[in-house]
Amino acid sequence: MATIDISYLSLGIGLLLLLIPIYYIWHYETKLLKSICIGAVRMVIQMIFIGVYLRYLFEWNNPVVNCLWVFIMVYIAAETALTRTKVRRKILMMPLIVGFVTASVLIGAYFLGIVLQLNNVFSAQYFIPIMGILLGNMLSVNVIAVGTFYSTLQREQNLYYYLLGNGATRGEALQPFIRQAIVKAFSPAIANMAVMGLVSLPGTMIGQILGGSSPDVAIKYQIMIVVITMSASMLSLIIAICLSARQAFDGYGRMRKIFKC
Repeated sequence: MATIDISYLSLGIGLLLLLIPIYYIWHYETKLLKSICIGAVRMVIQMIFIGVYLRYLFEWNNPVVNCLWVFIMVYIAAETALTRTKVRRKILMMPLIVGFVTASVLIGAYFLGIVLQLNNVFSAQYFIPIMGILLGNMLSVNVIAVGTFYSTLQREQNLYYYLLGNGATRGEALQPFIRQAIVKAFSPAIANMAVMGLVSLPGTMIGQILGGSSPDVAIKYQIMIVVITMSASMLSLIIAICLSARQAFDGYGRMRKIFKC
């Protein structure tokens, strides 16, 4: 089945649908009008730029260039998470990078090399999109979970000190806060996973079907996308929290200043 292309004129017509949310955002004075307009313009410009860039990236198909591009993606994701969580750079930056790199390399290599059985796991056609999907999901999870972990810890630090005072190790004293962060970050994903295919049809699967893939192939890819994104997100989160916690406390287990002023 041939892929139906979308002309730039049709794309412009399609973008007119954004007038619906823009109108209600303006009508109810939500103060989000500027944000949604800037966000939409940035999305279009960035996606067109990335589309042109990826076309050449796929043509070059150079492993070094592909890895460099992924590292740039990792750095941008870490910077974004750092900005949104407002945790001090000294505490969180390196743990985020280590978590993103470790999770994307391990889970991505497992999927590309073992599940798909590719001879070249650095093939741009597969390597770049899979790393992008993994990093996008890891970013969302880490922003929610890390922010929840440290904000809850700061708000309820008496509980943390109480557990320490009753003989708990630092790891044991942090468990309730890690548990709460995981619940808040993963509950929506687990709920969506449970109704996938019945209530919702994922965008990745729909994109493949519209692109000409058979439903059977699209479904199998979608199942694996859910599995690898959830696995990578959990692994990166645990690494980020465990490594950052080493910088967030002094040698006596006391909390340092965590958030930026």
